[in-house]
Amino acid sequence: MDHFHIRDGELYAEDVPLARIAAEVGTPVYVYSRATLERHARVFREALAPLGDPHVAFAVKANPNLAVLRVMQREGFGADVVSGGELARALAAGMPASEVVFSGVGKQDYELIRGLDAGIGQFNLESEEEGAELSALAAARGLRAPCALRVNPDVDAGTHDKISTGKADNKFGVPIGEAPAIYARLAAMPGLDMRGVAVHIGSQLSDLAPLERAFEKLGGLISSLRANGLKVSHADLGGGLGVPYKAGDVMPSPAAYGEMVARVTSGWDVRLMFEPGRVIAGNAGVLLTKVVRVKRGIRDPFVIVDAAMNDLARPALYGSWHDFEAVRPSNKRMTANIVGPICETGDTFAMGRDIEGVEAGDLAVFRTAGAYGATMASSYNSRGFVAEVMVDGDKFAVVADRILPEEITAAERVPDWL
Repeated sequence: MDHFHIRDGELYAEDVPLARIAAEVGTPVYVYSRATLERHARVFREALAPLGDPHVAFAVKANPNLAVLRVMQREGFGADVVSGGELARALAAGMPASEVVFSGVGKQDYELIRGLDAGIGQFNLESEEEGAELSALAAARGLRAPCALRVNPDVDAGTHDKISTGKADNKFGVPIGEAPAIYARLAAMPGLDMRGVAVHIGSQLSDLAPLERAFEKLGGLISSLRANGLKVSHADLGGGLGVPYKAGDVMPSPAAYGEMVARVTSGWDVRLMFEPGRVIAGNAGVLLTKVVRVKRGIRDPFVIVDAAMNDLARPALYGSWHDFEAVRPSNKRMTANIVGPICETGDTFAMGRDIEGVEAGDLAVFRTAGAYGATMASSYNSRGFVAEVMVDGDKFAVVADRILPEEITAAERVPDWL
């Protein structure tokens, strides 16, 4: 459920008509609903209630906007970060350092140092080499870094190849067969407090079966580690639950996920950890856009909008579907190709899509754009960066300014010798 709905013939975000946002802020613009974020956060937490006291951290990479993170902080979520920049954002949003989990396969020394200096709650180590580097940095500071070892269970998540992270040939984690020996060596290093294991097999999962297989393997690993006299007090199960991008899609509910986790992890005697992202933020945002013109095509007309692949990259990167809806439905239908203005054939949101009839100047939205939308934006074709807005009941605020092309140009330099 989300809080974007038709009222009096036009689309609203909570109690704010989207046409008002377009008039005051311009388009394209991302619009987030605070009520939807809060509802999704609470539904996810309620689904995990039978698990005792799980640690839940929002995956900052899904949507790092400070206002979004502040909402998550107020809902009691920590932060799952994958860079020093995301760590800084989480702390700026008020998330306690002790509630931060630092994931990511390529943490650099300066990022590890930032995590140590901040006193974060856990480092998810992606390799033995990373553990050795962190050991040296922590020991030099007289610290013991709380760590989990991320394992690769070689489980196919059944999702898009570019967002699969748990197969043997993916870059993440250590092979689960090698994990006991690596864990033992890391546990003996100074400066490391090896306290658990972690797994994350991918994003946008539409089936719980791959997750269950991965968790069963993790449970076997925990038993093996303990049999060797090693401490395991935490198990990080990551995130990955999918959301319905297309009307009519059915995804596993958080409640079904929670029931599966409770069954599989029964008897583990660990504190479970989770990092939801898309399932919280995805349906909490839309990309509001304006139709530039409708151009005749050989088969179907091209609906050219002012949003582009630099604003919403997912369709160009993954062939992803985002429902396209008129802000003021016309009660007419048309079959059209929806495209942006960038000079790339890849700047295409849909081909041969059955949509509401639209004309030049009409407003429309790409649904389910609250996760992996603005955060993946670029300034390709010197278009600048899109603005972001958060709605709260009958009011809204700009939570990220539009960055104009000339502002980006102002940061560039031509050397004297040119």
